[in-house]
Amino acid sequence: MKTTRLILVGGFLGAGKTTLLWEATRRITERGKRTGLITNDQTSELVDTALLLRKDVKVAEVSGSCFCCNFNGLIDALKNVRDEANADVIVAEPVGSCTDLSATILQPLKQNLRGELTVSPLSVLADPIRLNDILNGGTAGLHPSAAYIFRKQLEESDLILIGKSDLVSPEELILLKEKVKLHFPDSEVMVVSSLSGEGIDEWLNEVLTRTDAGKRLVEVDYDVYAEGEAVLGWLNTSIELSGRETDWDTFARELMQNLSRQFDSIKASVGHVKMLIESGENYLIGNLTGRNETLSFRSSAGISSEARLTLNARVEVSPEALEEIVLKTLDTIKGTQLRKKIVALRCLSPGRPNPTFRVEQVVPIF
Repeated sequence: MKTTRLILVGGFLGAGKTTLLWEATRRITERGKRTGLITNDQTSELVDTALLLRKDVKVAEVSGSCFCCNFNGLIDALKNVRDEANADVIVAEPVGSCTDLSATILQPLKQNLRGELTVSPLSVLADPIRLNDILNGGTAGLHPSAAYIFRKQLEESDLILIGKSDLVSPEELILLKEKVKLHFPDSEVMVVSSLSGEGIDEWLNEVLTRTDAGKRLVEVDYDVYAEGEAVLGWLNTSIELSGRETDWDTFARELMQNLSRQFDSIKASVGHVKMLIESGENYLIGNLTGRNETLSFRSSAGISSEARLTLNARVEVSPEALEEIVLKTLDTIKGTQLRKKIVALRCLSPGRPNPTFRVEQVVPIF
């Protein structure tokens, strides 16, 4: 049977994993290998999946729970992508608030799919601004239990990727890299940027050849872990908009800016807010990963009378409050000349993590 390589890339909400993973699959394909992607979320209507499906790559989604709590769903997705895409390489992105991946995903995969799957070193992507604050003893604007998850993700990593390197100066980047090495001496540290392409090929050279996945297990306090996830309201929605001719780029910017201002005004920490607005072949992506100054947009959805909005929000408020803020803000921005049809809407707080497997020792590579 053909052996497929799995590259698992973790990292906290808003780290930029989806952008990196798409760039990685593009470059792997250019190297002559067939690739596939697996996304993961607590519920469906995921911006990441909707965006990646617009690309020429096979995508599977594991929704309803994280990989570790739905291990069989992950296995099914791996087999589906491998079979349908005849994939040489599969890149998978676990939920951004998940940790303990070495014990609950990597070791069980090595144990149960030996001969079918080659597992690459666990890469964890980190936003440099949040990373620096965490290493300085802060919480990066997160609830302390969410900051605990951030640190545990780094602690169990085989490779720490400092992402968004364009956000900090070269001098700051050198200092940050040395600080990461000091705090996590057992992990290798690399710098990558999906915007400039810096470091991506060097990282791929590592994860496409190495097999030393999950070299260590970490102790995780599941009470703190559960609290770190539960403090976030978790909203996924898809909405059809129609009516007058609308500049969807302006619409999207106003929507995201208004949401950001409201979250800032009530001092609600933002894990991330992602928005995809699609109009025919055109689309725009909006991202918010903290306070208002972290807002970013790319591409263009153009002008038309119809569009589809997919929005995912992970914010430190109750699910009820988050749903009310999002829907009221949307109604304010769209006014009376646009109609909205809610195709799907789910708002929740994640339940306590309950892994399918948790292996107590590192499984050796043969």
